[in-house]
Amino acid sequence: MEHFTKKTDKMEENKATRKLRVCVATCNRADYSKLAPIMFGIKANPDEFELEVVVLGSHLIDDYGNTFRMIEQDDFDIGSKLHTIVRGEDEAAMVESVGLALVKLPDVLHRLRPDILVVHGDRFDALALATAAALMNIRILHLEGGEVSGTIDDSIRHAISKLAHYHACCTRTAEQHLIAMCEDHTRILLAGCPSYDKLLAAHHRDDYMDIIRNWLGDNVKEHDYIVALQHPVTTDIKNSIKIYELMLDALISFNKKTLILFPNIDAGSKEMVRVMRKKGVEQHPNFRAVKHVPFEQFIQLVCHAGAMIGNSSCGVREAGAFGTPVINLGSRQTGRETGENVLHVRDADTQNKIYHALELQFGKRYPCSKIYGDGNAVPRILKFLQTIDLDEPLQKTFCFPPVKEWDISQDIDHILETQSALAVDLGGTNLRVAIISMRGKIVKKYTQANPKTYETRMELILKMCTEAVIDAVHLNCRILGVGVSTGGRVNPQEGVILHSTKLIQEWSSIDIRTPISDALHLPVWVDNDGNCAALAEKKFGHGKGVENFVTIITGTGIGGGIIQHNELIHGSTFCAAELGHIMVSLDGPECMCGSRGCIEAYASGMALQKEAKRLHDEELLEVEGMVDLKKAESVSAIHLINAARLGNHKAEAVLRTAGMALGVGIINILHMVNPSLVILSGVLAAHYQAPVQQVIGQRALTSAQSIQVLTSDLEEPALLGAASMVLDYTTRRIY
Repeated sequence: MEHFTKKTDKMEENKATRKLRVCVATCNRADYSKLAPIMFGIKANPDEFELEVVVLGSHLIDDYGNTFRMIEQDDFDIGSKLHTIVRGEDEAAMVESVGLALVKLPDVLHRLRPDILVVHGDRFDALALATAAALMNIRILHLEGGEVSGTIDDSIRHAISKLAHYHACCTRTAEQHLIAMCEDHTRILLAGCPSYDKLLAAHHRDDYMDIIRNWLGDNVKEHDYIVALQHPVTTDIKNSIKIYELMLDALISFNKKTLILFPNIDAGSKEMVRVMRKKGVEQHPNFRAVKHVPFEQFIQLVCHAGAMIGNSSCGVREAGAFGTPVINLGSRQTGRETGENVLHVRDADTQNKIYHALELQFGKRYPCSKIYGDGNAVPRILKFLQTIDLDEPLQKTFCFPPVKEWDISQDIDHILETQSALAVDLGGTNLRVAIISMRGKIVKKYTQANPKTYETRMELILKMCTEAVIDAVHLNCRILGVGVSTGGRVNPQEGVILHSTKLIQEWSSIDIRTPISDALHLPVWVDNDGNCAALAEKKFGHGKGVENFVTIITGTGIGGGIIQHNELIHGSTFCAAELGHIMVSLDGPECMCGSRGCIEAYASGMALQKEAKRLHDEELLEVEGMVDLKKAESVSAIHLINAARLGNHKAEAVLRTAGMALGVGIINILHMVNPSLVILSGVLAAHYQAPVQQVIGQRALTSAQSIQVLTSDLEEPALLGAASMVLDYTTRRIY
C-alpha cells in the first residue's frame, strides 16, 4: 500500500512538471497574423510549453510572397514545411490541395506527437489539418470558430469546429453560435482576437509616416490614400471577378494613391490577377501592387488610410479598432459583426455605385470598435491551454439542447436580455436616459428636466449616463453603446447636431458624440427624433420585416423618418424626412420654419392649440359637458379634440382641416417614395388615423389607395429608436 501511494505521488509529480507540447500550424499570411501572438506567448513560457511549428499552404509559394520567411525572421524554428498547394486556382485545385495535405500530414503529426494542435479559421488547408489531427487522436484548439461571414468559408469553419476539442472565439455572438452547435460550453473560451493584442498596442507608433512613405511614396499624406484587398468568392467566382474589375475601374477614376494587395489562393484568384494586369495596375502611377506586407506595417497602413476597400476580413475586424472607413464589396463578410465604419455594397454591379461609396466613406473617421477584442487574448489562451487535462477522455461529447421548446426560448431570452443599449432622448422639456435590452424592454429609465444651457445640459447627460452604466452592471446588462435622439437636424456620420429646434436652446453645431464616447469609452450614435421613431418601428414595431415604410410623428410638431430598402434615408444635407414642412397650401397659416402652408402649421399640437385659443377667445370653444375652461391652467389641443367629440362644429371644422392637410401631405409622400406602410406615432396618432386613411382612399392614385395607415403601439419611440441604433450597430448599411 505504501509503495502504491509513492507511485501515485510520483505520477502526479511527473504530470505537474511535464510541458504541454503545442503544435501551431499556419497556412497563409492572414492566419499567421492571428497565430503569431500566440506563438510568441508560448515561446516566452518555456517551462510550461514546448512549441512546434508546421508551415504549409500558400506560405511556400513564390507568387504569394514566400511568406514563410517572415516566420523565420520572427525567430521561430519551423519543424516541417509541407508543399500542399496544387496550382490551378480553381475549385478542383482546392480539392486536390486538401487531398495532398491529408497525404502528407500523417507522417509529420506522427513524428511530432503534439498534445494539442492549434488551427485557425476557415481555410481549406485548415480543414485538412483538423481532419488529420482528429483521425490521429490529437486534441485540436480551433481559433475564431462560431463566426459567420456569408460564403463557403462558413461551412469549412463550422466543420473544423465540429472536429475541434477546444475553442477560442472572439465575440459573445460567436460563443453563442458554438453553444447552439452543441459544443461543450466548458471547452469554449471567449478570448478575443489574438491579432488585437498586437494592433491595439502598436497602432500608435511614432514612425507610421515612414511606413506609409515606404510603401506609397514620399508625397502621400495621412488619411489621403486607400488600401484595397479583394479575394474571390468560391461559390460565385464569375461575379466576384466582375466586382474586382469594377472596383479597379472605380479606384482608377477616384484618383487617389492606392496600396493594392494580391488576392489569396482561392479558386478565381488567377483570373483576378489577370484582370489587374490587363488594366495596367502594376504600372499605374497611383497604384502600388504588392503580394505581402508585414502585419506590423500593414496595421499602420490600415490605421491611417483614408479608406479600405474590398472584401477582406481585415476590413470588418481589424480596421474597426482604428475607426478607418471601410467599403465591403459583395457577399463576403456580410454576415460578420462590424463597427459603424463599414459600408456594405452587396450588389456592386456598377462602377458608379462603388465610386459613390468611395465618395461617401473616404476621409471620414468613425468611433473605434473593440467588438473583436480588448488586447488580452493571448494571456487568456495560454491560461486556457494550461487547464487542459490530457487524462480526460479524448472522445468529444456534444451538449444537445433540451427537446422542450420553452427551455430553449428561456435560454435565448436570457442571452438577449443581457445585451443592452444606453438610450438618451433630448426633448424640449425633459432629458431622459434608459437602459434598453435587445428585445426592447426598458430595464430602467431616468428623467430630469432639460437644462437651458449647453454646459449644464452636457454635464447632466454625462452624469445620468454614468449612473446608468454603473446600474447596468448590477442589473446584469452589458452596455454595447449609446444612442442619442434629439430634435433638430443631425449629421449622424459625425455625431454633430447641426441645427436645433426652437424648443432646445444652445444646441446647434454641437459635437455630442465625442464627449459621451470619451467619458464612457463606448461607441455613440446620434440621430434626430423623427428618424429614431422610424428605427424604433423597424426593430420593435409595425415596421419589423417591412422593407419600405414611413413613420410620421404627430405631437407638438410634425416629423418622421423614411425607411427605403430597409435603410434609413438621411439625404445629402441630412434634412430628408422633414415631413412636417411639406407644403399643402400656397397661402396657408404661417409655420415656425418661416414658410406658409406646411403640414405642421395645420396638424401639429401647436397648431391645434393655437386654434383652440382662438375659439376660446371668441367664446366659441366651450360646449355642454366640457370642463370649465376658466378654471383650467391653459387651453390645449386636447380641449379642441374634446369639444369636437361633444359636437362643437367649429372645433370639428378645425380638426377636419388638420386631418385633410396631414392626409394630403402623406399622399405626396406616397407618390414620391411609394412605401407599403404608413405608421402614425405620437399623442395625436390615434385621432388622425381614420381621417388620413379616408383622404388617401379619396385622393391618392389608385395604385396607392390600398396602402395601410397604422398607429404605433410603441410607448417610447424616441428611446427605442436611439437604442436600436446601438443594438443593430447601424452598420449593416447596404448601399
